[in-house]
Order: sequence, then structure tokens, then C-alpha cells
Amino acid sequence: MADKKVGGNNDGKEKRRKESILDLSKYLEKQIRVKFAGGREASGILKGYDALLNLVLDNTVEYLRDSDEPYKLTEDSTRSLGLVVCRGTALVLICPQDGVESIANPFITQ
Repeated sequence: MADKKVGGNNDGKEKRRKESILDLSKYLEKQIRVKFAGGREASGILKGYDALLNLVLDNTVEYLRDSDEPYKLTEDSTRSLGLVVCRGTALVLICPQDGVESIANPFITQ
């Protein structure tokens, strides 16, 4: 009798809570950098997240792209966005800001 479910039209299926595949708790209140599908990049202080990897960033700065080369970011031209909610389905990359540096493309022969 203890296995009997009360109410609902569940058809014997238990409702499972979605679990995040990443543990972002160690990055809370720290500066992170995110890359979005489509090429946009931003950095900010991680204030919160959920199981679907929706992020809340504060003091967010977007890195603008070069108008001549759409995939090249210009580090010196940025725009301040403030408090931002980043949708998890649009995220491609999440990394800590500390230790990030640009390198030359090793696959281009010069």
C-alpha cells in the first residue's frame, strides 16, 4: 500500500527533478566569462544559476566584435550591461575569468 500514488495522472511515472551537469557553486560571487551561440561573449559576477544553466550575472560587460571580421573580438571595445539573465540554452562556454588569455590560432599557417 505504501507504493500507491495518490492523485495525479502520472501513469506510474515518478516525476524526477532535473539535475545540473555542472557544479557552478564554486563560481558564485566570482567573475566568469560566457560565450553564446552566435559568437557573443560577456563576463560578469555570477550571482545565481539553476538546473537548466540559466545564469544571473551582475556588472556584466559584453565584448564587441570587429565589424570587419565578425568572429574576432576587440578586447578594448566593450559595453556595460549591468544585471543580466543568460538563458542556458544559448550558452556555449562558461569559464572563470581568472587565467583566461587570448592566443594566436595554431591552425593558421603564416
